[in-house]
Amino acid sequence: MPAESKIKPKVVIDTNVFVSGLTFKGKPREVLDLVWRGDIEACISSFILKELEETLKKDFGWDRDQIKHTVEKIKAKTILIRPKNRVSVIKEKDDDNRILECAIEGRVQYLISGDRKHLLPLKEYQRIKILSPAEFLKLLLL
Repeated sequence: MPAESKIKPKVVIDTNVFVSGLTFKGKPREVLDLVWRGDIEACISSFILKELEETLKKDFGWDRDQIKHTVEKIKAKTILIRPKNRVSVIKEKDDDNRILECAIEGRVQYLISGDRKHLLPLKEYQRIKILSPAEFLKLLLL
């Protein structure tokens, strides 16, 4: 097997993509399947995990055990990043800056997000490409 085929894309998956992938079918689910199979290397922060837990509980009515099991699965398949530096690129929604901080600290190539209002319009930040799940999957096939 050639060496270059072993290099996995390194990504941060925004909370909204995790939520969509865990609760619905479609492109976000396909992205999560890549994580579960180990085809991509995903970085995550405690901020993203906390936001995910809150959203699954509050908006989707998941019970504590269901959330705990899911978070453990995610932690087992991702690299936990502890961002040291704060950014404030997105003035309208500070939470999105926490996602960027994880991507920067994790030195990822891609940030996968469904946020059409704040993150996706940036297209790129500090050489990190910001893509929708569909754009990312299309790029992987090239």
